[in-house]
Amino acid sequence: MNQQTQGIAEHGPGPEPHAGVRNVSMLLSSTPRGARLARLLAVDTLRSWGLPHERASHVIAELAANAATHGRLPGRSFRLTLYVVRATLRIEVTDTRGDEMPVPQVPDAGAESGRGLLLVEALADRWGVTEGRFPRKTVWAELDFSPPEPESSRCGDGGD
Repeated sequence: MNQQTQGIAEHGPGPEPHAGVRNVSMLLSSTPRGARLARLLAVDTLRSWGLPHERASHVIAELAANAATHGRLPGRSFRLTLYVVRATLRIEVTDTRGDEMPVPQVPDAGAESGRGLLLVEALADRWGVTEGRFPRKTVWAELDFSPPEPESSRCGDGGD
């Protein structure tokens, strides 16, 4: 696994996601295990940055599972990249099946799969696909969040 992290413009002792740009990128095997690892590592990263991770966890799980299932070519990995700019998290999953573009589908009521992109569509504020240099494509999703409120001091409140 190749992992690069970068933190720019961090201020003070606590995280201030609206103050700078953060990113992480990791190369993972195009397997169910690689997809699970993508979600786990991303959640751990978002927690360490002090950012909400609940919606992102589901979006990452779906995009990584799609890359490992539909974007898989033997011997090729997929890349997960997270960017935080101000109050937006951008999730990018790049695979090597640029010839197969993802399309949301309404599955049969009894189907056990096929709802992943519908879930991404419901959870993300924006999402789409960018064609890369052949044979790559990147499926991306953006999630807006509210920057955490600064903790107020309880000292000297005067009481109620």
